[in-house]
Amino acid sequence: MNSSDALLSPKEVCERWPAIFPNPQSLAERRWRGTGPAYVKTHPGKNGRVFYRASAIEAWLDGLTVNGGQRAA
Repeated sequence: MNSSDALLSPKEVCERWPAIFPNPQSLAERRWRGTGPAYVKTHPGKNGRVFYRASAIEAWLDGLTVNGGQRAA
C-alpha cells in the first residue's frame, strides 16, 4: 500500500487538509449529504468505523478544481 492509498481517520483527514475539512463534523456532514469524498466503512450501521483513502480525497479535490473558470473534466 503506497502513501496515497493509506487509510486515514476523519481526524487525520482534517489534520492533513484543514482548509477543506476544518473538523470531523464537516466530513460527517458531507457523508450524510452524499457530497463528500468516497470512504470506507468497516461495518454497516452506527458501529462501523469510517476511514478515507488519501487517494480518494485527492481525487475528490481534483473534481473540485477549477481551471480557467470551468470545472476540471
